[in-house]
Formats: sequence, C-alpha cells, structure tokens
Amino acid sequence: MINGIMNIYKEAGFTSHDVVAKLRGIVGQRKIGHTGTLDPDAVGVLPVCFGTATKLCDMMIDKSKEYEVCMRLGVTTDTQDMSGTVLCENEVTADEVAVISAIMSFVGGYEQIPPMYSALKVDGKRLYELARQGKEIERQPRHVDIPQIRIMKVSIPFAHFTVECSKGTYIRALCADIGERLGCGAAMETLKRTRVGNFKIEDAVTLSGVARLMETGDCEKYIITPDRIFMEYEGVVVKPEAERALLNGNKLFFEQIDLEHNKFFHDGDMIRVYNGKREFKAIYTFVKKENSFKPYKMFL
Repeated sequence: MINGIMNIYKEAGFTSHDVVAKLRGIVGQRKIGHTGTLDPDAVGVLPVCFGTATKLCDMMIDKSKEYEVCMRLGVTTDTQDMSGTVLCENEVTADEVAVISAIMSFVGGYEQIPPMYSALKVDGKRLYELARQGKEIERQPRHVDIPQIRIMKVSIPFAHFTVECSKGTYIRALCADIGERLGCGAAMETLKRTRVGNFKIEDAVTLSGVARLMETGDCEKYIITPDRIFMEYEGVVVKPEAERALLNGNKLFFEQIDLEHNKFFHDGDMIRVYNGKREFKAIYTFVKKENSFKPYKMFL
C-alpha cells in the first residue's frame, strides 16, 4: 500500500473526485483522498493523499494557495465563470489603469460571499445542489486573506494576474467582485492552480504520468512522506521507555522525548514525533498548562 502524498496535475474536464476515482484504478488502492476541490474546468496542483496520509487531507486544505487567473470583464454569469449561463453583458468603460487599480484593491483581503455554485454545505446540502434546483439562499461573508496579486497582462476585456490567497478563497467570486467594483461585471475565464503549500506545478504529475510510473515501478519516487509536510515543526524522538505511550496515543512529557533542537514551546505549537527507529508516527501539540504534548494526528 502507498502511504504518502503525490502532487497530481489535474487536467481540465475532471472533477477532483474523478481524479481520486481514476487513481484508485491506476494504483489498485481504495484509501485515497484529495485535499480540496478544483473546478472541473480548472487545471493545476491537486495534492492527493494515499493510505495513512489521508489523515492529512483536512490539514492540507489549510495551506495557502496560488493561482494564475484570466478574467473577462463586461459579463456576469450564474456560476461566476464562463462555464455558466450569461446573465448580462455590459460595456467596459474602465481603462487599463482603472482595471489594475480595482484588482490591486483586493490585496490584503476582504469579506467574501461564497458562490452558490460551491461545495459548501448549508443544512446538510451542498450549495451547488441548491443552485442546480434554481434556489439561492443567503450566505454569510467570510474573511479571506490575499497577501499578493501580481498583474501579468491587461488587454481589455481580459485581465491576467496571479493570486496568492488563504484557504476558502473563491477566485470566481474574486473576479465577480472586481467586476462589480468596476461597474461592468466580470467572470473567470480560466484558472490554473500553481501552488498548494510547498507543492508546485512544475513538480506535478498527470494521471497518465502516474500510470506510466506504475508500469515502470518508479511511482514511489514521487510519493512524499507525511512528515515532509511538517518540516517547519520541531522533530522529536521518543525515548525507549515512552514507545508504548506513543503507540497508545498517550500524552508525552519532556523527559520522554529527545528534541532535535533546544526550543521554548508556546501553547499550541506542533511537533513531529518519531519512534526509536526514526519512523514518523504522529503530530503532537503542546499544552502549556500541563507542560506536556498531546496527540493531534496519529500515523500508526
């Protein structure tokens, strides 16, 4: 069984669930999960977790992301991208300077209303399911962080730019909001995800590429072990007398571990925990009031 993460290049026409289904057939393994949906028409980085690494899926969703975007001005659609039904078209009166100013005004972040065509759940139903039934419900705005936007090219009615953003940011909604600010409307034309955390597009492998790697027996070379995702955390090795405590998912105290570096821990700080054979077994978190570490994710 494969245990780890693979950087998959999702091609257009596939949903994230399609990618997982196809990988199950390619590698002959059921326990596979993706780390956050990409629209079917979007392409780019989709980290996929295998085996015990599926426990990382929710943590991977929290990673920052980067996208290359093409936005079309002067058009509004029901899905906020060009795959949807056009609701209205308007003349674009803004010049290049005004368009760039409007785009850059979103740097830093803002309160974004999630699209109806999204996978968010309300009362147990996905928003896109309600949208397909012709229903629209009120959505609460959510703060999204946008540390950086870089303008690549503006050729009205199109604008090309890159966005670095936090989890939960909808680029379709960002495009629509830019269009609203300009007074002409806008929709996302194309989207490429170029980075998720430390996973970069230049290292991503297509589904056909994975199939070839399985045939040649080289697939393991492209599997990233779970602990490599958390290298910013302090690494510790449990002492022999604490091996059982680790295997049972018990708390660990300072006298039970060997630290890679001397470090002062703040409440909530994470550590990578290895057994005596230097095998990665868990992520623990520091509890200051108890002066101990408790399990956060186990990889036994």
